Amino acid sequence: MEPQVLSLFETPLLADMLPGHETINPQLAATIRARRAQDPAGMQRSNRLGWHSDTAMLDWGGPAFRPLIERAIAIANAQTVDIRPKGATPFSWYAEAWANVSAHGGSNQFHCHAGAYWSAVYYVDDGYAGSADRALGGELTLEDPRMPAMLMEQPGLRLRPRPEDPLAEPDQLVRPRSGQLLMFPAWLRHGVRPYLGPGERISIAINLIAIRPAG
Repeated sequence: MEPQVLSLFETPLLADMLPGHETINPQLAATIRARRAQDPAGMQRSNRLGWHSDTAMLDWGGPAFRPLIERAIAIANAQTVDIRPKGATPFSWYAEAWANVSAHGGSNQFHCHAGAYWSAVYYVDDGYAGSADRALGGELTLEDPRMPAMLMEQPGLRLRPRPEDPLAEPDQLVRPRSGQLLMFPAWLRHGVRPYLGPGERISIAINLIAIRPAG
């Protein structure tokens, strides 16, 4: 008789397509390019060879940005459970957001978002121009939160997964799509492999911070 195998401590990755993105994305792209023209230096964070806006996109993102932030908050509400006693003052989400523009060779180093509960990335333009060529790179890379301990003693061994699951590797790659919203816990380390396409990758990063009212 085979033992029962339970999967514990799973880490969620939420994938969604923003309704109306075909109309919203050109507006967002125009807004982001205008902002970059105003502030060509941008900020230096995890980005390499790419432009990173300030983190106040809620102030300058314009009407096209509202459906995106509202969608992210709705998903966060649906996927978050408040275990405090019934009748406690509910928490609310404080959001910060910024834009990233990457040309050929642009990437993001591994990092996490301390202080936030959910993090998200939305793809205004994946930069692939419809190509399925994996050589174009630019995948979002999510690091197993058990790293580096999981490979420290025996890097050549893996835990056997369930039949329907892939073999557990320390990094999981996600090839983005224009109009796609990806959300994950903010403590999950992530990065972006070098984008090697001929155009520009335009994305928006979002942090959702849980605010509990006093009292």
